[in-house]
Amino acid sequence: MFDRHKKGDRALLLLPHSRGEGDTVRRGEEFAELVKSAGAEILGVIAARVEDPNPRYYVGSGKADEVAEAVRALEVDLVLVDHVLTPVQERNLEKHVGVRVVDRAGLILDIFAQRARSHEGKLEVELAQLKHLATRLVRGWTHLDAQRGGAIGNRGPGETQLETDRRLLAERVKMLTKRLQKVQTQRGQQRRARLRNIVPRVALVGYTNAGKSTLFNALTTGDVYAADQLFATLDPTVRKLENLSCGPAVLADTVGFIRELPHDLVAAFRATLAEARDADLLLHVSDAADEERERLHRVVDNVLEEIDAGDVPQLQVMNKIDLAGVEPRIDRDASGKPVRVWLSAATGAGTELLRQALGELLGGDRVRSELQLPLSAGRLHARLKAAGAITGETIDEHGWQLHIDAPRSVIAPLSGGDAVETRLLRELLAPVD
Repeated sequence: MFDRHKKGDRALLLLPHSRGEGDTVRRGEEFAELVKSAGAEILGVIAARVEDPNPRYYVGSGKADEVAEAVRALEVDLVLVDHVLTPVQERNLEKHVGVRVVDRAGLILDIFAQRARSHEGKLEVELAQLKHLATRLVRGWTHLDAQRGGAIGNRGPGETQLETDRRLLAERVKMLTKRLQKVQTQRGQQRRARLRNIVPRVALVGYTNAGKSTLFNALTTGDVYAADQLFATLDPTVRKLENLSCGPAVLADTVGFIRELPHDLVAAFRATLAEARDADLLLHVSDAADEERERLHRVVDNVLEEIDAGDVPQLQVMNKIDLAGVEPRIDRDASGKPVRVWLSAATGAGTELLRQALGELLGGDRVRSELQLPLSAGRLHARLKAAGAITGETIDEHGWQLHIDAPRSVIAPLSGGDAVETRLLRELLAPVD
């Protein structure tokens, strides 16, 4: 064992890369931004070409020696590796260089732990951290006797301590899972309440640092923290979106995505990302000034597929046009439907065009009308009310006078087979000339 520094914020970066990984400079810059977001000071960077990963260190033994020499020369506290390492590789490399080694997954988990603010977010991060730690517990007890078998007298203290840690960790994971399920149930009830109100739901998604939170603040009265750093926003924030031609909607700001997001983190944040999965429309925000925006767009689409949100309709938002030198505009497909909006959330240029596009996409298939229901159609009245389609009503001896405002897809299946109800709904759904 070796003595670790207490502060742990002086870092050496190890950047493995292979021939087919694209822009290694951009990848290195992004990892450096992650490190700065975690609060570490970068003292040195070592690149490593890896075509055939070494099962012992992931990088070659010669490169591992180079890292060890740099650790001693720069007096760093930890080595941060821009790749996901196996527990064995992480342990071996840490033993070889003499300081703590953290891989990409561990670094992202650390940033999430710093930024989570809501109760649910903190539970999700801790659960992901414990699952990540579960495979790495043995690292902390290599100074104790090795496990040598099951015979009496052959059990070292390492086995006892390791098993104790594993049991405590498993109990903590079980407890966190139960608490998270309770919070998710509460969030699901809130989400179903919004569904009953038939308010269109819009979610902001995109690569981290694309400007989602700045756009959220520009469109709503929200005060979401926005900064030029990765993962500035973790916890989902929901606000009412006003002044749309289709009526009010609900807008949710979600966590930014990034390549190679740890699997445990994606799984743990499935509840948080449900805002994207359950949305009627996704605003996919991209940095218009970024030359790699198409590749980053694909990264976001891959994560959306992983959380079962790949089929949700999207409107692409090209943000930061003030940096790209582009004028605000709406791009439309052959049928005239908005598919892309160019704007600057920081200056406000083009935000009204986005409101216009949202009004067209969310309001094109809604029914807004008056409906006279006889008292004999009480079952239809109950179904319309349960669906949240009634925004106002009066009643007299002739029946109900209803104000209807709801998506056509919600109203169409409500007739229940009765001839009078079917006729009334057909008249309600008939297009207005």
